[in-house]
Amino acid sequence: MMKNETAAVILAAGEGTRMNSNYPKILHKLGAKPLLGYVIDNVHAVGIKKIFVITGFKSKLVKEHVGTDAKCIEQKKLLGTADAVWQIRNEAVFKNRDARLLVIYGDTPLVSSVTIKRLVEQNLNSEAAVTLLTVRIKDPSGYGRIIRNERGEILKIIEEQEANVYERATEEVNVGVYIFKSAELFKAIKQIKPDNKKKEYYLTDVVEIMRRNNSTIDSVETDDADEILGINSRFGLVRAYKIFRNRVIKKIVESGVTVLDPETTFIDENVQIGKETIIYPFTVIERDVVIGGDCSIGPFCRIRSGCRISDDVIVGNFVELNRTQVAGFTRIKHQSYLGDTIVGEKVNIGAGTIVANYDGKNKHKTFIDKNAFIGSGTILVAPVKIGSRAVTGAGAVVPKNKNVPAGTIVVGIPAKKLNKKKR
Repeated sequence: MMKNETAAVILAAGEGTRMNSNYPKILHKLGAKPLLGYVIDNVHAVGIKKIFVITGFKSKLVKEHVGTDAKCIEQKKLLGTADAVWQIRNEAVFKNRDARLLVIYGDTPLVSSVTIKRLVEQNLNSEAAVTLLTVRIKDPSGYGRIIRNERGEILKIIEEQEANVYERATEEVNVGVYIFKSAELFKAIKQIKPDNKKKEYYLTDVVEIMRRNNSTIDSVETDDADEILGINSRFGLVRAYKIFRNRVIKKIVESGVTVLDPETTFIDENVQIGKETIIYPFTVIERDVVIGGDCSIGPFCRIRSGCRISDDVIVGNFVELNRTQVAGFTRIKHQSYLGDTIVGEKVNIGAGTIVANYDGKNKHKTFIDKNAFIGSGTILVAPVKIGSRAVTGAGAVVPKNKNVPAGTIVVGIPAKKLNKKKR
């Protein structure tokens, strides 16, 4: 719980022209969610409930995405980052003079909630007018530099285009995440003069103004240079996704899962995988998937959102599962598609099995009970139920609503009960 009332503002007004897109750059996806979605989630994760999003380019689209997660406020003219923050000065939360304001960019989804929490806690403990996030990198090109005096005190942040040759040599850079005492922030913004090359109101100028006003300036340094990556182009998006994917896989591997080739494996966030499961190369596992322990997944398979897989299941090569539940000890080894399907224990799904769950208008459920044996090349047209210990012959087509009773063998097109000849 926050000691003082704390709000956050996410700067998301820019067009992102280098993305060469019809959409705001903060709505481009990193895995399953837009960039802005990760930033909002990370801010929420530290306990900040009051969030403002400053919009500009195609603000209606941004507002539709944000929904009730935050309040959107449009910056009518893009006059710089300080002007963007200025748009929220009259919000009720800032009537409390002890209120704090976290400022973060909407295109920085890799700044973790852990780092944001460190920043917030440092500010609340130090009572500084501003606490800013910094990092040291060997090549600081493109970033604002942190300028300190001989005592290590922060004097100012200078943007690269305004810096002299000595200032450009500084390796400590500004990440672009701050937490301010809101009253001192808005007081300082009033004193900014747009005497830079772009004639804009830079939020970074606030630091130097606060220094002149004898306010306390504090900082937190992160040792993860990946966190500073702001996504300004599609190449930047590719780079960010690689970092994001590696973070997810690292966490999964550390939990007791084997991922044989992280470079060719794509696992989204909010995926749970049990111990001793092996993930083979060229496997895609989308968000909100749960996989049990001692499973074998892949290679070349896709587990789509909403799937639930129990312990000791094999999902093999070129298999796709969609909104499907699979009970323990089931085998789905080769070239199959199961959509909207509930599969019982110890079922064998033969190579090339297809569950036709979509009739052109609606999607329907299929139920395959325990110990069933689905022959190679079977097509199950949903909705349909396959009973316990039932068998479908190779190439059988089971029409919709033509349920197969327990223990029955069906073959052919359309599938019919196999009558065994008496001897």
